[in-house]
Amino acid sequence: MKSSTVVSRIAVLATALAATAGMAFASGGGTGVSADQALQKLLDGNKRYVESKMSAPDRSDASAREKLAQGQQPYAIILSCSDSRVPPEIIFDQALGEIFVIRVAGNVADPIVLGSIEYAAEHLGSPLIMVLGHERCGAVTATVNTKGEPEGNIGAIIKAIQPSAKKAEEISKGKSAAELVECAVAVNAKAVAASLTEQSTILAHELKEGKIKIVTATYDLDDGKVTLLK
Repeated sequence: MKSSTVVSRIAVLATALAATAGMAFASGGGTGVSADQALQKLLDGNKRYVESKMSAPDRSDASAREKLAQGQQPYAIILSCSDSRVPPEIIFDQALGEIFVIRVAGNVADPIVLGSIEYAAEHLGSPLIMVLGHERCGAVTATVNTKGEPEGNIGAIIKAIQPSAKKAEEISKGKSAAELVECAVAVNAKAVAASLTEQSTILAHELKEGKIKIVTATYDLDDGKVTLLK
């Protein structure tokens, strides 16, 4: 092969790589929304959901899909439970590309979950992280009711929630089993939120620099309302 041809092909490849890198950078150049604005958008969306005035389907048409095919800039990251009754896109009335969702039973954070959050915060520029627990959570209930050493892969989830369950037991002495579970749900959400910056130097740096805000909340299965935790 002639050297001129090799050089030409290298140049084409370099151009393609540069274009790809430029596109990736453009997709993560910031959302133009502050953390407080992002939180308000979520709460406004939840209000629409509760009132059955949802608008997300109208914002998720073919033109939106075509635009998003070129990149994404979600303004909020939500770590929530895998429970089929708590899909963040629906309960917050959010359209395609608006929120970056990680779902796992008990909304716990392992290295893979942390890596997913780091990606959205650092590379996509999402300014808000919400850890969302929910009423009558099955994973939390199982943890509260488990005696002895949990087994299997589900046991890994229970072990992650156990410290919160034990703390909730101390707080909820004299209360009903149902109240204990709800206390544990809130304690677990707060513990997970606190652990994000404890386990991730990237998120700790983003928080210190004021680039992200972390909040916790719970979802009510009965009325559909999301309530922020203090």
